[in-house]
Amino acid sequence: MAIARFPQVVIDCPDPTALATFYGAILDWPVKTDGDWAEIRADYGDSIGFQKVDGFVPPDWPSQTAPQQMHIDVSVDDLDDAERAVINLGAVKHPHQPGTTFRVFLDPAGHPFCLCVD
Repeated sequence: MAIARFPQVVIDCPDPTALATFYGAILDWPVKTDGDWAEIRADYGDSIGFQKVDGFVPPDWPSQTAPQQMHIDVSVDDLDDAERAVINLGAVKHPHQPGTTFRVFLDPAGHPFCLCVD
């Protein structure tokens, strides 16, 4: 028996509204904000929360001086099209690209995330 219906990942960041808007645009999920908190939620219940952290230090991937601790993988149909779209939204392509079926980017707060194809 499940204790909860949907888990929620919460991401620390300096600007919750900006980061929620970024991921909301990628996933086409609506954004809800409330002060130092923002959230995006799919119609079927999955969600990601964003909380403001004063003095936030972004991960330094692939170095471990400031470890990433977690990252988001987003499945896409076409890497090139998806790359153009996330860059237009404010992502930066990371210079270190260790694979061929995924690409690593940094979101506007500096968190690594991947666009992946099967």
